[in-house]
Amino acid sequence: MTTSFKAITSCVVLIAVVFVSAHAQFFGGGGRRSLQIRNAATIKEQEDMEKAIAPAFKEDVFTFARLRFGDDQGFGFGRGNKSWNDDTPDADLSLTYRLYQSTSLKVRPGLSYIDITTKDLADYPFVYVAAAGSIVFTDDEVAALRTYLLGGGFLMVDDFWGDSQWEQFYGQIKRVFPDREPVLLMMDHRIFHTVFNFKQAPQIPSVGSFINTGLTYDVGYDFENKGHEPHYFGIYDDKQRMMVVICHNNHFGDGWEHETQDPIYFDKVSEPMAYPMFINILVYAMTH
Repeated sequence: MTTSFKAITSCVVLIAVVFVSAHAQFFGGGGRRSLQIRNAATIKEQEDMEKAIAPAFKEDVFTFARLRFGDDQGFGFGRGNKSWNDDTPDADLSLTYRLYQSTSLKVRPGLSYIDITTKDLADYPFVYVAAAGSIVFTDDEVAALRTYLLGGGFLMVDDFWGDSQWEQFYGQIKRVFPDREPVLLMMDHRIFHTVFNFKQAPQIPSVGSFINTGLTYDVGYDFENKGHEPHYFGIYDDKQRMMVVICHNNHFGDGWEHETQDPIYFDKVSEPMAYPMFINILVYAMTH
């Protein structure tokens, strides 16, 4: 990892534990911001983030890095045909601005899409992958990801539902770690209480499913074996350091991307779960 790893680790423990509602700023009384207003706001947010970084410490900031995978950008196992870029750019830009706005972190503005290579991964201690149920790794990606994770890196896995998508992801992550099994994280695990104290495992539904059904899970998937409850798994190295957190039956990307689409979705999903649980995951990853 680069020198930014130490800076991020020391900085992240100073995260403010107060995560306040931003209704007045982001809703202006309710409703989705127009495209023109949202684009102008995003430009201003990015400028503010850039100004907050001292030139001498330009590289010592947190970067939200999203992994690219797959030649055809999504294989559509189960319902849907998602790819690595699901929810971006809005999800990435909203998340990084919220981290800048609500914590003590200095956060790199803009978008960081990286390939699964040893060279690219080496610069990022924390990486994120969406559409996990569509992943098919190449042999080179398997080797690079294994080296990265065993060398101190951390992977957050998101945005997949049901049995078929779980089996697809499980088969691919077992190629990375044939001798390591995902461990179900129970509610007494520290990751649920690092900064924000969750009494039950958060579940982030896709915005359309939530608005149409009011349910906390996405309907239409095959939930016969594992059920539709949220599942969080960890994969550990030989020293019991968590290398991977798997957020199954969850869609964090929608929780970030669509925070302004519907006030109820913001109240019930984005504000109390999608952002706080990510902060918990990030703090846990960088301090363990």
